Amino acid sequence: MEYRHLGRSGLRVSRLALGTMTWGRDTDADEAAKQLVAFTDAGGTLVDTADVYAEGECERILGALLDDAVPRDHVIIATKAVARRTEGPFGGGASRGALLHALDGSLRRLGVDHIDLWQLHAWDSAVPLDETLAALDTAVRSGKVRYTGVSNYSGWQLSTAATMQLMAGGASPIVSTQVEYSLAERGIEREVVPAAEHHGIGILPWAPLGRGVLTGKYRSGTPADSRGASAHYAPYVEHHRTERAARIVQAVSTAADGLGTSPLAVALAWVRDRPGVVAPVVGARDTGQLAGSLAAEELTLPAAIQAALDDVSGIQLGYPEQRLG
Repeated sequence: MEYRHLGRSGLRVSRLALGTMTWGRDTDADEAAKQLVAFTDAGGTLVDTADVYAEGECERILGALLDDAVPRDHVIIATKAVARRTEGPFGGGASRGALLHALDGSLRRLGVDHIDLWQLHAWDSAVPLDETLAALDTAVRSGKVRYTGVSNYSGWQLSTAATMQLMAGGASPIVSTQVEYSLAERGIEREVVPAAEHHGIGILPWAPLGRGVLTGKYRSGTPADSRGASAHYAPYVEHHRTERAARIVQAVSTAADGLGTSPLAVALAWVRDRPGVVAPVVGARDTGQLAGSLAAEELTLPAAIQAALDDVSGIQLGYPEQRLG
């Protein structure tokens, strides 16, 4: 697997990240172990989780696998804080107290002494941004965190946070932003991508397969064993089951047939090689699904196919994102 620097930082990560949101819910510990081994055997290093996934069970499963299934120093652990975990003053949010409390909880569940990439899961408008950023500095200076990033920030939020950190001369410049990005969801190209490029921040796309829709599995219905058939994930998948997405899926499937590969591989290769992207975060229910994502590592899309997919999935840019005549 190839490796890329995470933004302007010195941290090099695999250009595919393993997402673990299903661990502890749809994926049990044994299957999680198989996924982690398969991922690292293929050269993968970046493993993404969050303190709220499966109410913390996801972090506990990952922690139990470190040094048991794979050596700790073979894995770059990325986790997140901010989302509401419990009631009480420190159960969520981006205040200094809540963030540092969440960090200690993640370290305890993971059984490690530091987090490689600690990410703010969402913007918190109720907390002054300088307080939030100061908490990131405290975490880095304490040695409990190596690098910091954000997730689900808009373009102005990302640019503001990055600028404030730069002006303050903090210990934790933001090196990554994790946002939804795929052929089915290209909204970040309006402002987030230019902001990330300007500040030297790496993009980690979540849902790079359009929440599963781009694999083509929903073209003729809803498979009984799919996320779209589950009560928990059905609304999540339904978001991209639109007429526009159907046209994109058709184009992806046509490209896959022509290249002798899978729609999954085509969709993943497209987003992996977009400007600013460092590593798409792929989740899988089992090792079979993960194998399909790992196979995409061998695929580079021809320029003509890239252009065709760009055209069918393109979004309209207006003023001021695109200068009008």
